Amino acid sequence: MTLVTIWFLIWTLLWAIYFMTDGFDLGVGAMLPFLGRSETERRILYNATGPLWDGNEVWLIAAGGVTFAAFPRTYAVMFSAFHEALTLLLLALIVRGLSFELRSKVASARARSLCDLCQFLGSVLVAVLLGVTFANVFRGLPLVNGVHQGTILTLLNPYALAGGAFFLVVFLLHGALWLAIRTESDLHVRAVRTAAVLWPLVLIAAVAFLIYTGFATHLYDNYIRRPVLWAVPLLTVGALITVRVFLNKARPGLAWLASSAMIVAITFSGTIGLYPNMLPSRIDPQTNSITVYQRASSPLTLKIMLGVVLVLVPIVLIYQFWAYRMFSNKINASQLVY
Repeated sequence: MTLVTIWFLIWTLLWAIYFMTDGFDLGVGAMLPFLGRSETERRILYNATGPLWDGNEVWLIAAGGVTFAAFPRTYAVMFSAFHEALTLLLLALIVRGLSFELRSKVASARARSLCDLCQFLGSVLVAVLLGVTFANVFRGLPLVNGVHQGTILTLLNPYALAGGAFFLVVFLLHGALWLAIRTESDLHVRAVRTAAVLWPLVLIAAVAFLIYTGFATHLYDNYIRRPVLWAVPLLTVGALITVRVFLNKARPGLAWLASSAMIVAITFSGTIGLYPNMLPSRIDPQTNSITVYQRASSPLTLKIMLGVVLVLVPIVLIYQFWAYRMFSNKINASQLVY
């Protein structure tokens, strides 16, 4: 395995961790108007993710930073092609962050309702834009010599919109399971019921998206050439089934862990099909596609960064595991912060 391939796997892992961690708080935010029936319940929803959301987004920064440091050409082309979508993504993240921090500090009911609307719209928009972005990467971009030939409308093709919908429904399930862990009484019952309703929707969306992927992309080429790689998508299927098993056994914590494993497996399933491309082109792919080997950072740079990552990532994971343990208890309505 080459150093560049190792960094491609690290790049995938960072995105997978981001989707796994930020996915549940995006899902909770997207369900805010539907599960938060009273002021107290809405505050409980905020407090279910409030202590963790900003730490979760560290992985987004890490994934973007690794793209820049290890694959600078990919970074340049990607951010040029997706600059409108990424600008919207950044604005949505800012709006979400402001709603977390400001809601408990305003006295007006109208202002709190505005914060709730921002939390809902920001969460939905981030989830959908992430799906649209990665679906376009899987499908391929109209690239010529590293220059994107399309517009924002080019990115809003049917396959990309299907990817956005798929990401959203997966994050909704992930968020509902997190709420089932952290809430009690009637809100807990509704969270479990919501997760049970979302599970078949995720199954249907996954099957539909996989079929669509076979027609819209070349992701299955690697799997056809190396059948052993099918083990990763099978892990995704197994994790999704495990979610249902633990839901039926009233074990939301284990169901959430299975959902986390499913999201990680989905991410690796996509990038395994992508390799060695990072940004495939729909225009003369052999000439215009951006691969992991094209203008990657120097071997010395990659070796130094690998040493840094091997030290820092485990430390961050240990800290985040501790934080999750600290904030995995049931929320006490008398001790709400957000």
